[in-house]
Amino acid sequence: MDQRARKAVILARGLGTRMMRPDRTATLDHHQTSVAAGGLKAMMPVGRPFLDYVLTMLADAGFEEICLVIGPDRGAIRDYYLQDAKPRRFKISFAHQERPLGTADAVLAAEAFAGSDRFLVVNSDTYYPVQACRALHLLGEPGIAAFWTSALLAEGNLTAQRIATFPVVEMDAQGILTRLTEADAGAPPADADVLVSLNCWLFSRTIFHACREIEPSRSGELELPEAVRYSVSRLGERMRVLPFREGVFDLTSRADVAAVARRMADEQVRL
Repeated sequence: MDQRARKAVILARGLGTRMMRPDRTATLDHHQTSVAAGGLKAMMPVGRPFLDYVLTMLADAGFEEICLVIGPDRGAIRDYYLQDAKPRRFKISFAHQERPLGTADAVLAAEAFAGSDRFLVVNSDTYYPVQACRALHLLGEPGIAAFWTSALLAEGNLTAQRIATFPVVEMDAQGILTRLTEADAGAPPADADVLVSLNCWLFSRTIFHACREIEPSRSGELELPEAVRYSVSRLGERMRVLPFREGVFDLTSRADVAAVARRMADEQVRL
């Protein structure tokens, strides 16, 4: 029986507040400045809209149905893919998260799309290695692509301070997730090379139950890492950890635009 996952969900509901902040050190052209002012990170022009590259990567990884979780003020994304880009390599659909209540709430918005199938979840402002998403596509069970901090520093555009905000991934001898520990956001990564989560998951339907059961964080949001902890500790979900020594490119703020544009320069968009 074919166990490959064919569905992917991209979380594109974020408000983009960090992208909206002016940054005198960042060199943006007029179009990029306009997009940044609106917080539309996923549509940042870096040759093509950044999301074009993320979608191409997912298609290259083997995903055939892709759902974008957007907010009511993100009609420009829907219009672009339904009227202008019109993907041919995959079927695209949209789910709406009415209010920005956190990443776990965003996943809940895609429940009808996922149905009873396993599905990938990734960020809209992160360009992951195609090998990581392809490995999850082929995995056949729930899992996480985790990344070694040394490779993130050496091969991507993430700073040590940014990496220090990501949850640390721990696994047992069989490669099963045992803990997802929030790092100290005020400190750089420890000297030891550790695995961290960048929100690249393959989920079963169990995650929806977990997302409904968790309490809001101190910031008032329903956070996906907390839902994963609940799924593992309370619901008995087994999550396979797939470690990668690869760089990742993040498009969170205006300071990231130039590095991401250089990385995308050699990538061909094929939607």
